[in-house]
Amino acid sequence: MRGTTAKNEQIREQKKAKRIAYWKQYWVMYAMLALPVAYYIIFRYIPMAGNILAFRRYVPGKGMFGTEWTTRYVERFLKDPVFWKAFKNTLVLSLSNLAVNFPIPIIFAIALNELRWEPFKKFAQTASYIPRFVSTVVVIAILNEFLSPSSGFLNMLLKEFGIEPIYFMNEAEWFRPVYIFSEAWQFTGWNAIIFLAAITGINQDLYEAAEIDGASRMQRILHVTLPAILPTIMVMLILNVGSILALGFEKVLLMYTPINAGVSDILDTLTYRTGLRNSNYSYATAIGLFTGVVGLIMVSLSNYISKKTTGESIY
Repeated sequence: MRGTTAKNEQIREQKKAKRIAYWKQYWVMYAMLALPVAYYIIFRYIPMAGNILAFRRYVPGKGMFGTEWTTRYVERFLKDPVFWKAFKNTLVLSLSNLAVNFPIPIIFAIALNELRWEPFKKFAQTASYIPRFVSTVVVIAILNEFLSPSSGFLNMLLKEFGIEPIYFMNEAEWFRPVYIFSEAWQFTGWNAIIFLAAITGINQDLYEAAEIDGASRMQRILHVTLPAILPTIMVMLILNVGSILALGFEKVLLMYTPINAGVSDILDTLTYRTGLRNSNYSYATAIGLFTGVVGLIMVSLSNYISKKTTGESIY
């Protein structure tokens, strides 16, 4: 009995020593994780409790979680033509933006990787990253100046060819192209970083073997580079598809005018207008909950399709 007790005590001491050694080795990693984890708990997970307002009637001054259970807000947005118009606008704008601005950073990263003149390569990288750090308000101010019908550079150029000035920032048919162009200018370099990182991790022996076999530069890109970064591409695509209804309202709100409202009113601006300006928190929560549920479905669906077709997925 004493021998068994001593052996168990020895095992416990060994486990304790292993735990202490483990924490001594990895405590810095856990310390680095503490702030992001705290951020997600405080600003992402705890606010999820507020989704209960989608099924509760909120009355100011009578509790933050409403006064009675109801499904009227869900039924309301399902029958609301304004909601479905905003849903359509969000879907069209998001899909258009995804179709244009998802492949561009991949192409840009591959092009940068193929450059051999290092000074120009570094300049191109730096110049493409800088717009990411420009405030959205400043970006819209730059667009207003550049596209101004009276003094904008583009309209002055059009005037030289006998074309009447176009109010790009006000006319509905130009809202989506201007939005997509501004996103490409602002985020191409930044989004290309992760693809550049994936490309630099490719084994150079693969390129040398392909070159020895007589493959051209384009063939090396198609048969070495793209297959090697396909897992990264698929993961980024899944994440982008998951946020297809979450465009963010800052840029859209700044570009919004009564004339282009027919195409610029999206779910995020509808939620902002309904919840903060009209103080209809329960209805705004119901709309936001719908957006989140659709995002979850899209992530799961795109992840499943990716896993079945390419073997790559995020879970």
